[in-house]
Amino acid sequence: MTEDHGVYDPGLQTERTLLAWRRTCLAFAVASLVGMRFTVEAAGVVAVFAGVIGAGLAVAAYVAAALGYRRANRALHGTGSLDHGAAPIALATAAALVLGLACAGYLVLSALRA
Repeated sequence: MTEDHGVYDPGLQTERTLLAWRRTCLAFAVASLVGMRFTVEAAGVVAVFAGVIGAGLAVAAYVAAALGYRRANRALHGTGSLDHGAAPIALATAAALVLGLACAGYLVLSALRA
C-alpha cells in the first residue's frame, strides 16, 4: 500500500502545478482530436495519425506529470528539496509540435487545392 504523505506546504504549490499540467494536457488532447475531426476530409489517414499521436503524447504527459507529482511530494517530505524531471515538459512539447505540424500541413493542403 502506498504511504500517504499529505500536504507538504500550505500554499499547495505542487498540487497547483499538477492541476495546471492536467489542464494543459487535456487541452492538447482535445485540440488534437478536434483538429483530426476537422481535417480528416482534407488530409485523410495522415490527419488520423496526427490526431491520435498528439492525443497519445498528451496522455503520456498527463501520466508523467502525475508520477512527477508523487515523486516531488515524496522528496519534499523526505529531504525537503524538490526532485522532479523534465518528462512532462518534453511530452507536452512533442504534443504541441505534432499539433502545429498538423495545422501547417492542413494550411498547405488548403492552399494547394485553392
